[in-house]
Amino acid sequence: LRYDVTFADWDACVAVGECPAAPNGGWGEGARPVINVSLGDAQKYVAWLSQITGEPYRLLSEAEWEYAARADRPTAYFWGDDVGVANSDCIGCGSPWDGKETSPVGSFKPNPFGLYDMAGDVWQFVQDCPHDNYDGAPSDGSVWAGGDCSRHSVRGGSSNSPPQDIRSARRYKISTDTRDTGLGFRIARTLLAP
Repeated sequence: LRYDVTFADWDACVAVGECPAAPNGGWGEGARPVINVSLGDAQKYVAWLSQITGEPYRLLSEAEWEYAARADRPTAYFWGDDVGVANSDCIGCGSPWDGKETSPVGSFKPNPFGLYDMAGDVWQFVQDCPHDNYDGAPSDGSVWAGGDCSRHSVRGGSSNSPPQDIRSARRYKISTDTRDTGLGFRIARTLLAP
């Protein structure tokens, strides 16, 4: 979807008892990206949303995430090779939130695909288990299962990340039960053939 899952989105799931409460780090809720959620928490949200809407929501594969973040651009960031000023929320990005807190979703210009906050603000879980390189990766952009699935890939960097960590190509892996103020997620909906 166009934005990271927000606290407003998350709190709807919490209100019906399908998702656990997530601490906001003292930064506010509403339009800010939900933080302090684990991979399992994110998967509960996806299952709940799919069930109430009847639509097939899910986390993105790592390949889908990078394609969406790059938006057909070969540069380090969708806006170019330099981090610039006020393009994102990271340490040294020149925004009012840099290194202090998350920013409300949509605070920066979208990429050419119309997606917001693909760089910085919060690391985003993807569905893939991490692999050291792309040897043997699926060629169709699907989820790459197998490997050490006690950890999962996250992409995009956070407000506490330096500029090199918010590059479209940056990959990181964390324990699946990690909950952190720099960690959130984005979802996609599988489009079914008519």
